[in-house]
Amino acid sequence: MTSAINRTRGITLATNMTIAVTFFTRLRGLLGRRPEEFSTGEGLWIFPSKGVHALGMRFAIDAVYLDRNYRVVHCECGLRPGRLGAVCKRAAGVLELPAGTVVSSQTQVGDLVVFGGAGELR
Repeated sequence: MTSAINRTRGITLATNMTIAVTFFTRLRGLLGRRPEEFSTGEGLWIFPSKGVHALGMRFAIDAVYLDRNYRVVHCECGLRPGRLGAVCKRAAGVLELPAGTVVSSQTQVGDLVVFGGAGELR
């Protein structure tokens, strides 16, 4: 199991993350999931990616754009279904989280996010 932690704030963003690194997994993203399947503690790391969309989705999401050093370069809060998120040239990947996660965790531009699994952080 992989987790995402905002090291700057000392708070866990996701404890059950899926990683999308192939063309097809990035393209599919969260499509087809029901809101109850993407609740608190869930996350999707899309890499590489400079932007995301919520076309065809059934629920809003938060999107945290990270650079190659895993620093937050942009946050998109409450991206509603049918909408396009920002395209961020500085982003290397995007972490999709349940709507409200960015606000509740106080995640901001400049924060460092680390990924961990099996008790090991990177």
